[in-house]
Amino acid sequence: GWQASVKSGSLSYILPCNRLPVQLMSQVRVYTSNGQKKDLGSEGTNRSTPEETLRKVGTGQDATNAGQKQSFLKEPIQVKVKAVLKKREYGPKYTQNNFITGVRAINEFCLKSSDLDQLRKIKRRSPHDDTESFTVYLRSDVEAKSLEVWGSPEALARERKRRKEAEIKYRENLFRNQRLLREYKEFFGNTKPRSSPAAMFFKGPGKVVMVAICINGLNFFFKLLAWVYTGSASMFSEAIHSLADTCNQALLALGISQSARTPDPSHPYGFTNMRYIASLISGVGIFMMGAGLSWYHGIIGLLHPHPIESLLWAYCILAGSLVSEGATLLVAINEIRRSARAKGLSFYQYVVQSRDPSTNVVLLEDAAAVLSVAVAATCMGLTSLTGNPYYDSVGSLGVGTLLGTVSAFLIYTNTEALLGRSIQPEQLQRLTELLESDPVVRAIHDVKATDMGMSKVRFKAEVDFDGRVVTRSYLEKQDIEQLLQEIQQVKTLEELEAFMLKHGENIIDTLGAEVDRLEKDLKQRNPDVRHVDLEIL
Repeated sequence: GWQASVKSGSLSYILPCNRLPVQLMSQVRVYTSNGQKKDLGSEGTNRSTPEETLRKVGTGQDATNAGQKQSFLKEPIQVKVKAVLKKREYGPKYTQNNFITGVRAINEFCLKSSDLDQLRKIKRRSPHDDTESFTVYLRSDVEAKSLEVWGSPEALARERKRRKEAEIKYRENLFRNQRLLREYKEFFGNTKPRSSPAAMFFKGPGKVVMVAICINGLNFFFKLLAWVYTGSASMFSEAIHSLADTCNQALLALGISQSARTPDPSHPYGFTNMRYIASLISGVGIFMMGAGLSWYHGIIGLLHPHPIESLLWAYCILAGSLVSEGATLLVAINEIRRSARAKGLSFYQYVVQSRDPSTNVVLLEDAAAVLSVAVAATCMGLTSLTGNPYYDSVGSLGVGTLLGTVSAFLIYTNTEALLGRSIQPEQLQRLTELLESDPVVRAIHDVKATDMGMSKVRFKAEVDFDGRVVTRSYLEKQDIEQLLQEIQQVKTLEELEAFMLKHGENIIDTLGAEVDRLEKDLKQRNPDVRHVDLEIL
């Protein structure tokens, strides 16, 4: 059992004890939620002190123990109550403290700009990079103003329905409205100078594609004449190859022009992936038209061989095609080298990662064209030397296999790009180290960096912020003497609540400013990073 040590004179006794002496509080203050305190008073004078209780325990008499037990039962138990604020119930939907912009207030609540002039204006930190702050309004004020203007919620709903129908009609006449909008912006001088769509075809990938379209179109015409004159299966394959290249590069030109469109509400991240889509369709077209027809014509030549006429004109056309395709190939190689050097990548890495899908298609198509011309010329030469038409049919099959290999590579690389692959580990490591080296960041988790195509990266991470550093950053901008005076003036719970709410909101704004600063640093030090999402743990 329990043992209590009792000193009596110079002797010490160890006695068994089945009751613990309890010393209760002599005075307790109870705080309510309105800041008032209550003194519950002192205990009665008949209560035993701890020394007297021990002395009673040392007697060992049952009567004394029974009296002690009765004394404990009669004493009131005092409980210390923790002072807490009453929990506020917000309900499933609470929008009284929400802020909305002027544009939303006009569009969603059918107000005019003059109606907003009478409402309270609040300056808040802007989410956009080009502005530091912008003006917002309390949603409750806007709702009250809309009811004042329209009279009832039913009238406001009817006005919203009418504007929705007008918006549908506006979209039906989209082209006419776009022209009117462009004239409106030009009248007010609110537009930035932009290059025309045709200008993008005079430099970079657009220039490469246009040169390839012109050359492949001429090659198709002359190869078709040579096939009609000679009846060569290899020449037919070459003509089909040039036709497929011309159609595919026209599709690439369409993808380049569409990728330059500005983002809209339906496509907030823009249309840059149109180049990958066009390149993917181009790869499928090469496989179906180029490889498929070449294989078909080669097999027909093996099953039903026929003698070939003079191949002199075919050799001349193939020689011209070799020169023209080689020139286009050099243009594509120079463009890829320049772009790879600008990105700090090797020629092979730039091609495999499909950084520029349009130029990649031209490069691979022209490389395949040069090799196929060599294959066709070799097989036609063997046929003319031996008189055996099977060599020519084998050449057609070889050209088809070459085109099939190129199309498979294009389909694979563009599919990978459209699926949203991760960036290189070295680049991801640089972004991670930049965040972790900042004093406001304790740790980062669930890091994801996706290549959106055309050297555009979207970065996302869960960030554990150091609250002490954020708070210190806020305090460094405050007058500490004035802050100390505010603390000393706090006497009641209501004053404490008001003080904490005021500075708590400011600290949250400071945390938001730190998030904006980190996002800006990531974009400045890594130009490929266009979209940053930092989520607070």
